[in-house]
Amino acid sequence: MSRYTENALSSWMQANGPDSDIVISSRIRVARNLKNEPFPILATAQQSDKVLQLAAAALKSPELQALGKFDFIPLENIDELEKRVLVEKHLISPTLANESRGGAVILSQNEEISVMVNEEDHLRIQVLYPGFQLTEAWEVAQKIDDAFEAELDYAYDEKRGYLTSCPTNVGTGIRASVMLHLPALVITKQINRILQAVQQVGLAVRGIYGEGSEVIGNMFQISNQITLGQTEEEIIDNLRGVARQIIEHEKSSRNKLLQDSRTKLTDRIRRSYGILCYAEVIDSKEAAQRLSDVRLGIDLGIIQGLSAKVMNELQVMTQLGYLQHYFGRPLTPEERDVHRAQLIRDRIRQNTKQ
Repeated sequence: MSRYTENALSSWMQANGPDSDIVISSRIRVARNLKNEPFPILATAQQSDKVLQLAAAALKSPELQALGKFDFIPLENIDELEKRVLVEKHLISPTLANESRGGAVILSQNEEISVMVNEEDHLRIQVLYPGFQLTEAWEVAQKIDDAFEAELDYAYDEKRGYLTSCPTNVGTGIRASVMLHLPALVITKQINRILQAVQQVGLAVRGIYGEGSEVIGNMFQISNQITLGQTEEEIIDNLRGVARQIIEHEKSSRNKLLQDSRTKLTDRIRRSYGILCYAEVIDSKEAAQRLSDVRLGIDLGIIQGLSAKVMNELQVMTQLGYLQHYFGRPLTPEERDVHRAQLIRDRIRQNTKQ
């Protein structure tokens, strides 16, 4: 196992960011392709290898070296379990993990920055920050993008902007997103109304692993859908404004629950805490929901002596890939539920201040 799969949390997730009780992370992703090279979906093995070589050479440039230390990791050099853990940590996409040849990832040591090579596009530059820090993440993404562009010829059209495999990314090529924990809006049954309004203003709502993934543990990823016809700053400002409104709605719902249903809410949270502390068997969906309840309890001061970071860690550690990595062998479905419960019990006991 590489050091990138040893720990469930990337080091950047150890820090608290603005509004981190609701905003788990902010992400900027930039899609770029190389001029005169076929898009990955059409590329031969030889053409994919050429892109890998160009990306690896660009990484040695003074501009990129000045931005930190990076590792270039061809995916053919790691096993399927390691790939799955990288997906669960949001460092690569499921699409890249399933790529049979020609893929790689460039990772910074703190894992804030990852650059996927030969996914849907030649380069997908990703910057992840804790809490509500879209502007800060964009500033770093710009520097990485500029450094690569100084070494590589990008596919660019004066009218259409940056050219990408998927038409929805043409233009700026930027996807900005925030991962939000919205349990109070779910409990008060306001979430559907809020999400419908979000979609009406041109934003997408997805699950924890992006497009096509299921919403689990009351985690919602909100991102822009349109990249053409708007500047990067306009895209980020629009998302920031909408996300700020959602944050305020969630805070208001939490306050209302405390005022109107404190006993019922406290009972729900403490029941989930008890189940996590003592359950012998738990499946992934129930674990995510119980972890969400306890995280809410921590944020509201109902559960004390336990950090929300432990909940972040367990959200990753209880997933299939990391669970099998942690116990060092493949697990049957029945074994997963038993070992998941054991892992949760152990981590909570280890990290609870008496």
